[in-house]
Amino acid sequence: MADLVDRARAAVTDRAELPGMSLMEHLDELRKRIIHSVIYLLIGFVIAYVFHERLYGFVQAPLDQLHIPLNFTHPTDGLNLYLKTSLVGGAILASPFILYQLWLFISPGMYANEKRYVVPFMSATILLFLAGAWFGYRWVLPGAIKVLVLEFGKRFHPILTIEDYTGFFLAVILGLGICFELPILIFFLALFGIVDARFLLKHFRYAVLAIFVIAAIICPSPEPTAMCLFALPMLALYFIGVAVAFFVHPSRREKQEKTA
Repeated sequence: MADLVDRARAAVTDRAELPGMSLMEHLDELRKRIIHSVIYLLIGFVIAYVFHERLYGFVQAPLDQLHIPLNFTHPTDGLNLYLKTSLVGGAILASPFILYQLWLFISPGMYANEKRYVVPFMSATILLFLAGAWFGYRWVLPGAIKVLVLEFGKRFHPILTIEDYTGFFLAVILGLGICFELPILIFFLALFGIVDARFLLKHFRYAVLAIFVIAAIICPSPEPTAMCLFALPMLALYFIGVAVAFFVHPSRREKQEKTA
């Protein structure tokens, strides 16, 4: 832990040498990026809502495959389902533009040779999130519903409400989508010199523990097999992050510049 803190302090000190902005300038820039992001999110929401029936079909499909109907207990549940799915769909549509706003906010604190990562960063972030969401939708969600409803609840009559199922659906899809962003987190930690590949491999056992704890928290099923479906992809992504850290760490880039 002390080694990690020292690395973070060194990275902050190194960044302090860059031309900086005042606190008010940072706040003004942050406000500007948030406003732009909200505008893009609203545009994405409107576009997604135009196709809300198709989005509903996408959400309903895992239950249709198992012949389980959705029920509602409040007159606004149907509308809430359309609004929630449209908001999530709109956020995914707007994500490239929102991520670009994030990049514009953090780029003044980066060196010129580091800014070339903007396109790989945005592409990898979107692709990893979609990969995690698709993995959850294609395998984890149907498997969890089958185990929880058709096996554990086989002696009972299932009544799944729109509100409960929507929350369950979004927890699985968004949870795995976010978990798949692990290489991006490692990318930034390595880019700023806080961690490197050797550090990540040395503390691998702690990473395994943390990954399984996170998997246990976000996994909707109590079965160990279901938890492993969450944890194993994150372990694979951790090793991808180790490779990313090896290539983007400042010490390696400095060595390449000296030999060039």
